[in-house]
Amino acid sequence: MLRPTTLAVLSLIAACGVSDEAGRAAQDGLEAKARTIHEAVITIDTHDDIPLNFATEEVDPLNADRQVNLEKMRAGGLDLGFFIVYVGQTERTEENYRAAADAAMTKFNAIRRMTEEMYPHLIELAYTAEDVNRIHESGKLVAAIGIENGYVIGRDLSLLKRYYELGARYITLAHGGHNDISDSATPRQNLGDDVEEHGGLSLFGDQVVAEMNRLGIMVDVSHVSKKAALDVMRVSQTPVIASHSSMHALAPHPRNMDDEVLTALRDNGGAIQTVALGSFVKVQPPERAEALDRLRDAVGFQGSSGGGESEGTVGMSAEERFQYEVGLEDLDRRYPPADVTDFVDHIDYSVNLIGIDHVGISSDFDGGGGIEGWQDASETFNVTLELVKRGYAEEEIRKLWGGNLLRVWREVERFAAELSG
Repeated sequence: MLRPTTLAVLSLIAACGVSDEAGRAAQDGLEAKARTIHEAVITIDTHDDIPLNFATEEVDPLNADRQVNLEKMRAGGLDLGFFIVYVGQTERTEENYRAAADAAMTKFNAIRRMTEEMYPHLIELAYTAEDVNRIHESGKLVAAIGIENGYVIGRDLSLLKRYYELGARYITLAHGGHNDISDSATPRQNLGDDVEEHGGLSLFGDQVVAEMNRLGIMVDVSHVSKKAALDVMRVSQTPVIASHSSMHALAPHPRNMDDEVLTALRDNGGAIQTVALGSFVKVQPPERAEALDRLRDAVGFQGSSGGGESEGTVGMSAEERFQYEVGLEDLDRRYPPADVTDFVDHIDYSVNLIGIDHVGISSDFDGGGGIEGWQDASETFNVTLELVKRGYAEEEIRKLWGGNLLRVWREVERFAAELSG
């Protein structure tokens, strides 16, 4: 069914002549209802990035200045985070394959160090969907592991079993740039990428998907090209996920999924984990970029045109830096950044298109994610509150916040168990 936007609900209240006091009471009632639901469901974020020095004195998982740490998870009621073993795409050589596998092991070791050595009383690693329920009921936070970029296996299928044994429960087949498995949604010219290399999933990619099905690893089609995503859903014998993508119809970014892919994902039985990354949620008009360029020219900004809005300020005077910050605030007023209402618009769209059983939630925190109202794990409740404002019932919110992901996980486990015996 179609969901009303928050603005529409508020406008209806105003049109009906509801008093400020009654409006506040209604708002308080919605918040109390949302709190009850938020505490009752298992909230799962399927994509939280970590650095190579994670779980060290430099980056303490408990309270490091990051979007996701254990204190912020507790504060925001985020029950489970998929901590990500990400290795970027480089040239495909035997030396680089070994380096990628080594970097992956560094991150696997860091996640296990967090859960087994540093904070085993606070967080535990889940290897199965049932582990999630058991650990949650024990009162601890839950960690799970996803691999971002199948590049870490090179062309060695045996590494899939090794990564599975270490706890990897999904693998994003590609990232920024084509690899041996799949074409990417975002080819990289500096890697020599053409628009296409394999025309979707490669023959080796077919083998990778089959082996992931056999082992019980969820196949992730975020970051891959449209043709590759459709290929995966054709050859996979288990439901697949898109661990951190949003809806192309609302934000036409190459990393987002169009209606054809979403429908195929539904027919496959999978789930799209809607991502709270600003540029995937809301595409800004070109006028904003032009205004930003003019502002940078005016204050002597030294960063590259593709850099972040706060990069390039090192050589600026205090007055220039002040003018720049004021200018950025003005840009945000004129071109508001993505917020929780924009994010839930994507959830609404996908629910209306493919159904409540095939949609979930992710942040991409510490990897570019974050929107106004959900800038870090401590603000996780705000998503539930917006869902309640839209009229979602508790069972629907339970599915969105993790129930659908757990269903896919269980189906993948069941298929692997049946194959083994």
